[in-house]
Amino acid sequence: MKNPTYQRMRKTDENNPRINGVAGILFATFLTIATVGATIMGMENVDVWVIIVFTMVFMLIGLYLMFALKIADQWEKAIVLRFGKFRGLLGPGLFWIIPIVDTIPKWIDHRVMVTPFSAEKTLTKDTVPVDVDAVLFWMAWDAEKAALEVEDYKMAISWASQTALREVIGQMELADILVGRAKMDAELQRIIDERTTPWGITVQSVEIRDVVIPQELEDTMSRQAQAERERQARVILGESEKQIAASFAEASEAYIDNPTALHLRAMNMLFEGLKEKGAMVIVPSSAVDTMNLGALSGMVALAKTSENKE
Repeated sequence: MKNPTYQRMRKTDENNPRINGVAGILFATFLTIATVGATIMGMENVDVWVIIVFTMVFMLIGLYLMFALKIADQWEKAIVLRFGKFRGLLGPGLFWIIPIVDTIPKWIDHRVMVTPFSAEKTLTKDTVPVDVDAVLFWMAWDAEKAALEVEDYKMAISWASQTALREVIGQMELADILVGRAKMDAELQRIIDERTTPWGITVQSVEIRDVVIPQELEDTMSRQAQAERERQARVILGESEKQIAASFAEASEAYIDNPTALHLRAMNMLFEGLKEKGAMVIVPSSAVDTMNLGALSGMVALAKTSENKE
């Protein structure tokens, strides 16, 4: 929500007379002419009533120009009332009004506006209190409705957005709010747009900025997520073991009818293990006789001795 002081300043700025620089220069010019002319006529002994009339005429012209001449910026329209009745929209650019007869209660900005809003300690469908911050992007497409159909359309949009946010939160569970922000944004845009369309306001988009949940629940969800990740890791490890076992089973089929190939593979694996310094390999006694591992060990020892001599 915007600062209340800022809101009052904006409201005062929208409703002020907005005397522009051109009107101020014209008023100063006519005031100077009236002053100089009165001085000259006074030096020439002109009748005092003539001087008064001359001065009053130029001052009134200057005042008229100062309050009648208005300038609207490119992005805004002026709401003009004549004796309290809607006369029309004027601007952008230079335009004239009749002082006292015409009034400008509002200047409507046609640019896309940004309104932040929030819902604090709002219960979700599963009774979890959450704080949600969001931003509303909107635009006044009909200046006449925005000025005549609602007293303060900016404040009305802010309150309508906040109540819509609370309504949507109450219809959704916490999990849906955390993972389904796009759906929540679309639902908020639809609800707010339905409420603001009669005011001449269209909603461009709604974006959820942040969702804050209680610290205790946040810790619980963190532990739950950690447990879920551990479970997934164990499942993946089990799947890997199954794949490895299947690969070994497929590889063993090549040695079923070829014992010589199996012996050669075993001897190669044993040789690779014995090459490591300080390595000790324990094998069954039957394998020593079957694969002649005693001779193989001697060959390895001889190879190591040769390496040390070199």
